[in-house]
Amino acid sequence: MAIHLTKESRVLVQGMTGGEGMKHTRRMLAAGTNVVGGVNPRKAGRTVDFDERAVPVFGTVHEGMDATGADVTVVFVPPAFAKAAVTEAADAGIGLAVVITEGIPVHDAVAFTAYAKSKGTRIIGPNCPGLITPGQSNAGIIPADITKPGRIGLVSKSGTLTYQLMYELRDTGFSTCVGIGGDPVVGTTHIDCLAAFEQDPETDVIVMIGEIGGDAEERAASYIREHVTKPVIGYIAGFTAPEGRTMGHAGAIVSGSSGTAQAKKEALEAAGVPVGGTPTETARLVLTRLEAERAGNQA
Repeated sequence: MAIHLTKESRVLVQGMTGGEGMKHTRRMLAAGTNVVGGVNPRKAGRTVDFDERAVPVFGTVHEGMDATGADVTVVFVPPAFAKAAVTEAADAGIGLAVVITEGIPVHDAVAFTAYAKSKGTRIIGPNCPGLITPGQSNAGIIPADITKPGRIGLVSKSGTLTYQLMYELRDTGFSTCVGIGGDPVVGTTHIDCLAAFEQDPETDVIVMIGEIGGDAEERAASYIREHVTKPVIGYIAGFTAPEGRTMGHAGAIVSGSSGTAQAKKEALEAAGVPVGGTPTETARLVLTRLEAERAGNQA
């Protein structure tokens, strides 16, 4: 099994005919993703050749869904058009919209995440790398060749750290890796993914990567304490970040005593979550816990 994305997922790409859309559609196809169409109203009716695969272009998400049965869309449109693209996808009834675009105004993200939720569409992102279920499907920009299928679930604010942990644990493998994005407003939270991994029978250990800014990790710690029975290993980025300065992500900013890495680390440890000091140390904690789980199961 997996969370949110499987080999059965049928994927549309909004913005497929642009430079980034073309590049990453090719990579998604190479990873085995069932990309069934692109969306561009100015190029509707055409097909785009990706090596030996011809992918049709539709004028709207609704048309693409009707023709292909798509249930996932990946959004590569520029920031100014992202709100309209996500709203269109939600109106069409798509189940999952993966919004890769960065630089989307916060008021647009607030509007389209709330609207999508009202329509029953899950948003991952914005400003995220997407998600991958290794060996099954890859929706976004995560490199597919740095890991393999396994039993670790990963949820992360940071795309780069998602890749780092995938590589560190490449010989062990993952059930699903989800990059939720680092903007102040995101459609899917750490808690959403923790809940999904808790219910996934093929996830044994969960890795949660957070960073400075906001209180998402503290809220996740409270959720873990009350609702998660599987082992969780944490990592927090930003211990050396200067106060008041945004570090890469729009949501990664410390103001006063709020949102510090130390506060997040302490909250997670109080909930029984070991927190690594580096990605490599975090990976070692994961392997140690997996070994303990396996030993316990064999006893």
